[in-house]
Amino acid sequence: MAWCINKAVVRGEIDNTVEGRVTGSIWLAGREDPIVLDLQGDCWRDLAGTRLSFVNPSPREEPDCRHLTGEQSGIVGDMTASRKVKLPMGGSRDSGGMHRLADREPFEWCNKLYLEWFCARNGRIVIESADYELHLTPHVWQMDEDAEEAQKLANLHAMRDFMARVIRRRESGGHDAEADALDEFEWEERLKESDRLTDAYQEVLEKYLDDPDSERKEAFVMGWDGLLDAMAERDEQEGAAQGGAAAGGEEMILSEADGEDDFDESEDHPLQLASRELALRAMDLVEPGSEPGTPSFLVVSNLLQVSGKLAAALNDRAGGYEPEAGYVLAILKRCLNWLNEAVGACQEIMTLEEDADQLAALAHLRSSIFEIRDGITELRRGMKP
Repeated sequence: MAWCINKAVVRGEIDNTVEGRVTGSIWLAGREDPIVLDLQGDCWRDLAGTRLSFVNPSPREEPDCRHLTGEQSGIVGDMTASRKVKLPMGGSRDSGGMHRLADREPFEWCNKLYLEWFCARNGRIVIESADYELHLTPHVWQMDEDAEEAQKLANLHAMRDFMARVIRRRESGGHDAEADALDEFEWEERLKESDRLTDAYQEVLEKYLDDPDSERKEAFVMGWDGLLDAMAERDEQEGAAQGGAAAGGEEMILSEADGEDDFDESEDHPLQLASRELALRAMDLVEPGSEPGTPSFLVVSNLLQVSGKLAAALNDRAGGYEPEAGYVLAILKRCLNWLNEAVGACQEIMTLEEDADQLAALAHLRSSIFEIRDGITELRRGMKP
């Protein structure tokens, strides 16, 4: 998955003074020589046509960074020094964890440096921090709004291509009635694909978490084209409803089967949608920046696992194959285990919580976890193995 190297950066320079090309050098703690960038594409408008130098006031050696190749050639991703983020007041602004700022904490809006590129040898590499000291030269050339939108679209396609390589979906070969009984090796391959899809989905979710168009971008880079079609149809129906002369009455934008627990295969499954919202709520509620193994970390990580696994088992119908019932049942069983762990971790947090409002919010979170668990249990009960 992505290499997040912001903590290991000592200093660096990004040069986009030549249109269509980004070069640079970045020194990392524990490495004598810098990694050298030679990338195709441009930065966003704030950095396009400039040379940016940056210094990390508190670098820290990261052992994994020793494995980065010295020659970083490839294509640019999103590169900007003006990504708006909500950060805690008085604390470190460094980012890289999966937790967002809890709503109860005092915050301030800040610009964050975000440098992303895709290297042929190492894949996706990201630097993001609001702690760095930045120096920007005057613009040698100016990028207009249309050119920036075109570059952002190219970046979106680059992210989609990278995720396709990470997930490595199997080719659809169709299934016949005799193919239902899979051996352990075939099931292992399917579960490995599900694991890759989960990891990819979590990475995508974190990247576009605060983007106003996050839902559409997440679907695009994950390759869920059927879901994109459903969103487009929904928007078209919403536009028609708003333009109609009739006032009043309720419009069902996303159709639901009358009284049936069914869904359009191109849409989010209700359980996956609910689990995704629950994971995001947990990220806002529990203590941000928790270390692995702590109850707060376990709540969020387990709920993200459930959201990703349900996306793999229930939402990926347009990805080339129809998941077999046995496969979906196996995934749902895993999800029940993660939900049980999340409930236990949530209960542990509640026993130590003294604030009445926070305790009520945690109780509601725990109740929602039970609802997702009951929904999965009902889904499993109605499926044929």
